[in-house]
Amino acid sequence: MGYCYMCEKKERVAYFSYFCEDCRKIKHLLNLYGDRVNEVLEHVLVRPIDKQEHKIKDEVKKDIETKAYSLRSSIKKA
Repeated sequence: MGYCYMCEKKERVAYFSYFCEDCRKIKHLLNLYGDRVNEVLEHVLVRPIDKQEHKIKDEVKKDIETKAYSLRSSIKKA
């Protein structure tokens, strides 16, 4: 029948439709609530820039601690 135009993973509901069942529901919500849907998605699912920077710092800190620990371990063995 063909794949959904939005997600490109599931099959379309009918031959002449463009979307699968899930994407059709999403489109319906977008038509009902407009920009509010985008605001909610950004707020709930997307990490803000300051939170991204915090997450990056945490990940870098973990890497540094791991490398420091492995360096200390290798020095003790020698």
